[in-house]
Formats: sequence, structure tokens, C-alpha cells
Amino acid sequence: MRDEPLDPRAARFAVLGAVLAFLAVGAGAFGAHVLRSRLTEALLAAFETGARYQLIHAVALIGVAWALDRTRQPAVLRAGWLLVAGTVLFSGSLYALALTGVTRFGMVTPFGGLSLLAGWLVLAWGLARR
Repeated sequence: MRDEPLDPRAARFAVLGAVLAFLAVGAGAFGAHVLRSRLTEALLAAFETGARYQLIHAVALIGVAWALDRTRQPAVLRAGWLLVAGTVLFSGSLYALALTGVTRFGMVTPFGGLSLLAGWLVLAWGLARR
């Protein structure tokens, strides 16, 4: 067992990951139990995609915390922030689209997706440099 405290930057990503996972599970339940009868199939699918991607990337942030605590690579830190930004933009825009029906929110989604892709690539780079 480890006696030294978690690197503060790593702890930040671990907490963010846990909070985003909590919110994703809540969003999934909200979609399944409240929105199912209120949204069209297409809007419900968009909402569910947002929740799924949020949960996946919340777990990824916990992985970033683990990696950052062990490697201290600046690229891993950057990857974490790219994943946070991507999750907010991607999932947030899908939630907004589904809940409001305003299709302009869909214009933000690709930027979130690009940020997620960049985050995974930068994470791979940072881990490879270790």
C-alpha cells in the first residue's frame, strides 16, 4: 500500500471523473425514466449518446489521474483537460439539443468530439514517452 498522497493534479482528475460519472448515471436514469415518454426517438438517442460518452470519459479521467500520478508527463495533464473539455462540449451539446430541440446546439458537438479524439491521442503520446 502506498503512503504518499496522490499528486494534486491527479487528484483533481480523479474527483472530476467521479463527479462526471455520478452525473452521467443520473442523466442516464433521467433519460430512461423521465424523458423516454417526452422526447422523440431521435432526441432521446442524442441524450443517451451524451450520457454514454460522458460515462466513458469520466472513467477515462480516473485513468488519467492514475497515469498522471505515476508519470508526471505534461502530455498526460493536457490529455486530461482535453477530455474534460471534450466531454463538456460533446455531451453538453447533446443534452442541450435533446432537452430544447434547438438544432444549433448540434453545431458544437463535433468540436467536443475533436477534443475527445485529441485527448486520446495526446494521452497515447504522453504514455508512450514514459
